Amino acid sequence: METKQINLEDIKVVYFIGIGGIGMSAIARFMNKRGIQVAGYDKTITTLTKTLESEGMQIHYKEDIEALPADIDLVVYTPAVPKTHVELEYFQQGTRPVMKRAEVLGLLSRSLNCIGIAGTHGKTTTSTLLTYLLKAGGLDVSAFLGGISKDFQSNYVAGNSDWLVVEADEYDRSFLHLNPKLGSILSADADHLDIYGDAEEILTGGFMAYANLVEDQLYVNSAFWKDFSGVDKAVSYGIDSGAWRAERVRVEEGRFCFDFVGPGVLWKDLIMALPGRHNIENAVLALSICQRFNLDEEALRNALESFKGIARRFERIYEDETHVYIDDYAHHPTELDAAILAARDLYPERRITGIFQPHLYSRTKDFVDGFARSLEKLDQLFLLDIYPAREAPIPGVDSALLFEKIKLENKVLCTKDSLLTELKKNKIDVLLTLGAGDIDTLVMPISKYLKTKL
Repeated sequence: METKQINLEDIKVVYFIGIGGIGMSAIARFMNKRGIQVAGYDKTITTLTKTLESEGMQIHYKEDIEALPADIDLVVYTPAVPKTHVELEYFQQGTRPVMKRAEVLGLLSRSLNCIGIAGTHGKTTTSTLLTYLLKAGGLDVSAFLGGISKDFQSNYVAGNSDWLVVEADEYDRSFLHLNPKLGSILSADADHLDIYGDAEEILTGGFMAYANLVEDQLYVNSAFWKDFSGVDKAVSYGIDSGAWRAERVRVEEGRFCFDFVGPGVLWKDLIMALPGRHNIENAVLALSICQRFNLDEEALRNALESFKGIARRFERIYEDETHVYIDDYAHHPTELDAAILAARDLYPERRITGIFQPHLYSRTKDFVDGFARSLEKLDQLFLLDIYPAREAPIPGVDSALLFEKIKLENKVLCTKDSLLTELKKNKIDVLLTLGAGDIDTLVMPISKYLKTKL
């Protein structure tokens, strides 16, 4: 994909439509720190938009052409914004440059050495971990992250080197705007079928097209190696397989440990701060990329053990003698499997309860059987209504459809409003909230309830 030509040095005022999105706000922060005047629209006031305003950005929350700043040099929008958005239509009928977020990322990836982290799952955790390791090892990278890093307290990380870490997002084929020097494919499962149509197209027209954009080295999860082994710049990584790999993966004293093995490298007894075998794979990739820069082993060991992770990525919200409460962004069957199995590994003798909010009607329709099989790995389930996000309802597709397919004895279909009432009727041991919608608004009420049970 060709990215529009525009000189960032000529931009004095930039306007973001959908500025509160996690990817949009990262670019807004980048622009703001460069001294560019930043303004924007978002539909909802959130903690993030309030933070952006406190950093000096002007934001309004109603579609209003009269509220636009003067002398705008560039308009950036996200595909999540409806095409009928009043301000977007206004700009597209005018003469100002209008670019998708992905096109702007493409511009930045051409001005710096880009490390693009692609994959259907794990992009945010892996790109954040990689950024944390590289900085700990002495390479002062910049990064655009898909979540709020607990270590950096932001989704944008400023650096002084000529290296940039970005999430290479497959949605809307956004990652095809990038020009990555180093790249990865964490996974290439079917998703976003509303964009790609079928699993074959997301593989060939999506991830394979992205693989061919990588200039220097492409790191591919060994589970997907057969699809990318023909790419001459590709190298594999994984657990117990791959050129770079983790061996002797185990849980010791509640923490995951492993040996890191690769060409000329054997680092024994590494401790991974985040739980789950999927995060061991993420760590192997990050460590493999770090080998390109000959970073100090001890610095990387310490960073791997101290990494705090991302908000809503297996985030331990509350724990006492009788309850554990973990919040996770999982919204695809593979991600649900990873979160539930990580809980099983950490708490093998305990009862696992999940609260799941399906995300998008189309995704629920496409993966209804996969969701059912994943949720059956729980001991108890509370299933909420579908979070629609950008979509209109699809006739016949609702949470009741999924509920009927789940072969689990202990399951409850409920709404957000009735959830706490239902929770109080049941024994809670290890609790997971799962989903990418507005289920995060339940985190505080749930944790408050658990604390009152002491």
